[in-house]
Amino acid sequence: MSESIETILTLKDMETHFPIKKGVFKRTTGYVKAVDGVSLEVYRGETLALVGESGCGKTTLGKSILQLVKPTSGKIIYNDKTTERDLCRLSQKEMMEVNQKLQIVFQDPQSSLNPAFTIFGSLQDSLKAHGIKSKSERRKIIGDLLEAVNMRREQMDLYPHEFSGGQRQRIGIARALSIEPDLIVCDEAVSALDVSIQAQVLKLLKDIKEERNLTYIFITHDLSVVEYISDRVAVMYLGKIVELAEVEDLYASTMHPYTKALLSAIPVADLDRRKKRILLEGDVPSPVNPPSGCPFHPRCSQCQDICKTVVPELKRFETNGNEHYSACHFAEEQLSQ
Repeated sequence: MSESIETILTLKDMETHFPIKKGVFKRTTGYVKAVDGVSLEVYRGETLALVGESGCGKTTLGKSILQLVKPTSGKIIYNDKTTERDLCRLSQKEMMEVNQKLQIVFQDPQSSLNPAFTIFGSLQDSLKAHGIKSKSERRKIIGDLLEAVNMRREQMDLYPHEFSGGQRQRIGIARALSIEPDLIVCDEAVSALDVSIQAQVLKLLKDIKEERNLTYIFITHDLSVVEYISDRVAVMYLGKIVELAEVEDLYASTMHPYTKALLSAIPVADLDRRKKRILLEGDVPSPVNPPSGCPFHPRCSQCQDICKTVVPELKRFETNGNEHYSACHFAEEQLSQ
């Protein structure tokens, strides 16, 4: 990466563990290690994809960044161009100020909108909270936002059930844009939509990003979507990042066997680009009691003795002149396979 690229968000050894309580006295008997020691930088103006199977911790990571789920430990440093603040150390009042710059688009557009409120009613609360007292001014802003996501101004007076799934997701995007954020976490923002509607919403997200100079953290399990929208990709497995690279390098020079398995499952029409399907045996291990050594070793066909005992570090390599990180003891050997 160029030295001129600015970091908007820095995660340092971030963990989010959920206690397991049992018995009459609700004693803690263990922890679900949803996010287990993630260090990561997000660059201003990029789209960073977080990918992995269900249960890998990607959604918890996104919500922990926004403090919707409180991290157990670590640091989340937000750079707003003037100051750097650790989001984990902010008071509720301070976090409310920061929330103006950090927003989220949820997976299910229907459940994220209150069915008892019109679209204007749902979108105006955040504007009120950030000092826009005039109703006419709020209506103008919301009308402009609806037009920005290819909807009509007058639709702000309709209720959520009067819209299709794709329209509701556009409204969710409009709500995230309402207070002019710097960064938006898109949590499986297109996975609940039909394929044709997915393409429309993805194009909309790309256009809005360029127009407003936004930064996205795009959470998804669909690697075919990742190739279209992302600049860099972080692959998660059992609460850890196992590979991180620019999107072209990840597809062309894969360095982790888990990523290879995910990529082999993408449907490809071009026969020359098809890869032999790599089938993973078994399920993702429990985050309550993760395996020793490499977390992926129970399902890895290339597992060796060191993988069972030593946790691999996320090491920096170089592919095609770009930074490429992999947490595999045999990362360089994977390139030749």
